Amino acid sequence: MNNLQDVWRKRFNYYITELQKYMRYIFTGHMALVIVFLLGAGGYQYSEWLKVAPHDFPTILFVATVMGIVLTISKPVTLIKKPDEVYLLPLETKMPMYFNRVLNYTVFSQLGVALVVYLVMWPMMRQVGEIEVSGIAIGLAFTVLLKWWNVHVEFMFRWATKGRYVWLDRIVRGILSGVFLYFLLNHDSLYAIIMIIILALYPVMCKKKTLEEPFPYEHFVKLEENRMMRIYRFANYFTDVPAVKGNIKRRRYLDFLVNGVPKTKKTTFEYYLVRSFIRTDDYFFLWFRLTVITALVAAFVNMPIIVGIVAAALAFATAIQLKQALGKPVDFSMSMLYPLPADARQKAAQKVTRYTLIAQAVIVTLAGIGTPYFYLQGIVVLVVGEITLRLSK
Repeated sequence: MNNLQDVWRKRFNYYITELQKYMRYIFTGHMALVIVFLLGAGGYQYSEWLKVAPHDFPTILFVATVMGIVLTISKPVTLIKKPDEVYLLPLETKMPMYFNRVLNYTVFSQLGVALVVYLVMWPMMRQVGEIEVSGIAIGLAFTVLLKWWNVHVEFMFRWATKGRYVWLDRIVRGILSGVFLYFLLNHDSLYAIIMIIILALYPVMCKKKTLEEPFPYEHFVKLEENRMMRIYRFANYFTDVPAVKGNIKRRRYLDFLVNGVPKTKKTTFEYYLVRSFIRTDDYFFLWFRLTVITALVAAFVNMPIIVGIVAAALAFATAIQLKQALGKPVDFSMSMLYPLPADARQKAAQKVTRYTLIAQAVIVTLAGIGTPYFYLQGIVVLVVGEITLRLSK
């Protein structure tokens, strides 16, 4: 038993160290500034909506639906590794102690999101839904219990089915969680009690199945590897992560962009980098995500100053990261065999990045149509992006 405690402690410490190592590159000064302004703008818009929200708005149904979705997402953080399929087999009878640590940490790490979402909707429930504070507080307490329930049930269901039909389990758990909260907030005590009975019986069936099946190491190893890779890929947008290998995907619908680059000696690197940008997931989705975030802010926030600050910050992030990624020198490439200037790649990287900023500016401008001074947001993207390209190395 002590060995398994040591295994969990060492793996947990390593996991936390990995998170801290890469999170410091993500939550930098400019990103923190963007988050603060987004929260401020979102809070202001939310408070303004509460003043004019119709009294017939289905508050309880909305809260139940949102919380059902949020609570359903409960992937267990097992920290299981490939060699465990062999080395932990002799300790399989003592694994429940390890799994208790796993489930406790999973609940603790995911509970914050559910609580924040519920607390954000508290003013809406109080002002629009006119629900008593005591009723909302009881709903908050049951949100904690429902999160614990969802985490344990998903773990048992994955064990029982070896990861198959997880989507079906999530639909069932989402409906059960949402319906229970709906009856609870609606003060339908009888139906709420019936839902409690159903909620209690569902994991019993899953637990019975797990007793008949050995622990599916392969599924949980794959689940853990995919989870860590998502963390590394996200961190890779802000800094180089050795564990990440860029995926290449053919995007035929964007071939016209590659074909639009003249095939001449002067545009060798321009053609190569446009092709690389379109087909490399790391480059393309970096630009795509930052552009989508900026466009959403431009579309739904009616405060030009806030939108301008967000657009400027994300345009800076787009310009600096794409320029450095595309212009990064390599040890050898076939282009070195041709008589091209030494700085040809850097100039082409700057030019291609400028193309992406122009596209970003157009999308942001179109997304902001209908908001005050929407045409200024695209100008902000272009100006900040161009200054960043000229002043950065």
